[in-house]
Amino acid sequence: MLVLHYTGMQSAEAALARLCDGAAKVSSHYVVDEDGAIYELVAAQNRAWHAGVSFWRGATGLNDRSIGIEIVNPGHEFGYRPFPPAQMQAVRALCQGILARWPGITARNVVAHSDIAPNRKQDPGELFDWRGLAASGIGLWTDNFGPPGDLRADLAVIGYDVELAEADVITAFQRHFLPDHLTGVADEHTAGRAAAVRALLDPKH
Repeated sequence: MLVLHYTGMQSAEAALARLCDGAAKVSSHYVVDEDGAIYELVAAQNRAWHAGVSFWRGATGLNDRSIGIEIVNPGHEFGYRPFPPAQMQAVRALCQGILARWPGITARNVVAHSDIAPNRKQDPGELFDWRGLAASGIGLWTDNFGPPGDLRADLAVIGYDVELAEADVITAFQRHFLPDHLTGVADEHTAGRAAAVRALLDPKH
């Protein structure tokens, strides 16, 4: 898996200091600064502590099976803002390199921290350009809407832990796949997009 985060701290320097502090018990494989600078902190073949309590497609403990990228952004707590073009270009190149070296990471397993921990996390959030990454072969995206079906079942097929609070899971899905519609509500708009994302995975459905 490839898990994308934002740092959620007031500066890149503060984030790097925390990620390099063994006592903090948090780390990532890479950090991408707003100017596009990339820092490698943990070798990709080694375990980093970035996912925490997490779930995706029936798997838990995702630190054991994922590469984590922290993207510098103050986050919702400190003044969430768009990700600069230079930063997104660097994220794109970094992801493409990782996927080339680790071909077992499928598009459906390129996820947000909020996707795998929707009850705890919001990152990288609704301003992150998932559409642009998918256009470059990184992760999933669709602008389509399918006939609304069983939203809970569709979210489970996509990979979410639907045993968590419904509003948290729906909001996480919306942050990734419907960022202009953050309602946390199981409405027809959301169900239609979820059906379309599921169709990418299961065209016969």
